Amino acid sequence: MPVFLRKTIAVLASTAALVVGIAPAAEAAPRVLTYNSNGAAEFKAVVDEGAKVWNDSVKNVKLVKTTGAANITIVADNGWPRAQPTTLGNGRVWMGRQAVDQGYYPPRIASHELGHILGLPDIKPGPCSSLMSGSTGGIPCKNIYPNASEKARVEAKFRPSVMATGEWNNQFVDAG
Repeated sequence: MPVFLRKTIAVLASTAALVVGIAPAAEAAPRVLTYNSNGAAEFKAVVDEGAKVWNDSVKNVKLVKTTGAANITIVADNGWPRAQPTTLGNGRVWMGRQAVDQGYYPPRIASHELGHILGLPDIKPGPCSSLMSGSTGGIPCKNIYPNASEKARVEAKFRPSVMATGEWNNQFVDAG
């Protein structure tokens, strides 16, 4: 068989495989969300830790630090920690000193509040193994990682087909 004919058959077979779904499709790039923690005062390092937790835990979204305009603005204040998502992946986080002063673990607070920006609600009451159980996990709780269910929900919310249709419109705010 001539080389030209073999190459043509190989190209046609590859194209047919892609069309019918036999060959794996290229993985979509994650949605990149920027965060600015310039106003997070003494919590800047734990905010970075919280972002790393999510980056290590999910693949459909990636949190990237910036010093300019950002999807997520993080500040410190003397109140209770809270988040105000505006749309999926956008909003404001307050790293409240009140919970830290009561003994709650700052890296868990950061991961938890970023979870709200990523579309997760509070799960209260809940065990320490659930990141979104927040304060009901207890003061001794040091778990900073989302569980399998929480990871799956974030992956689903940021899958490319959802991002294209914009099917999200919820807000979650922590209360003491």
